[in-house]
Amino acid sequence: MANWIVTPEKYLSEEEVSKLLKVCSDAADLAFNKGHWIAVRDYMIIDLALNTGLRVQELSDLKINDLHIQYGESALTVQNGKGGKKRLVKFGKKTKAHLKKYLAERHSKSEYLFISSRGVKLQRSAIQKIFKKWARKAHLSPAYSIHGLRHTHATQLYKASGNNLRMVQKQLGHSNIQTTTVYSDVVDEDVDEALERLEKFH
Repeated sequence: MANWIVTPEKYLSEEEVSKLLKVCSDAADLAFNKGHWIAVRDYMIIDLALNTGLRVQELSDLKINDLHIQYGESALTVQNGKGGKKRLVKFGKKTKAHLKKYLAERHSKSEYLFISSRGVKLQRSAIQKIFKKWARKAHLSPAYSIHGLRHTHATQLYKASGNNLRMVQKQLGHSNIQTTTVYSDVVDEDVDEALERLEKFH
């Protein structure tokens, strides 16, 4: 059994996700118009993390060749996930379109998707700092870390899939579904609504 729980400070609300994406998107548009690139990259990192649930190390290790965005595909391959496991992670059409736009705007010969201004692979600590920077600009709680985007993706996918734990397990790369069950506990709002409806019968 999982010995931890996903509490509200570990994942973002829908409103917080919207605020974070808007501040990143606006900054990316402004930067692109000025011929700058860093904010464009940062927006892609946060958008991809939210829409795939990748671990920070998996984001760091991601290579352009790991993307499958041609011929109707919308997925990426994690080559070396936790425990050295390889998995396929899928995403939606908006994320695919964003990736294509990002690659068109990215001018580097590096094989890695996310690189520094010096052209080297972004390490975990750098990606953490990027998230903290934009979370601060979006006026989110300083308690959030980029791992919270993984939790956010998982909780949203769990609800959007009609509470399909197997789907969430596969997407996150959990070897044991018991680890995934922590997300089934993140239904406080749903429970509150159900209890309100229940009381109408009494």
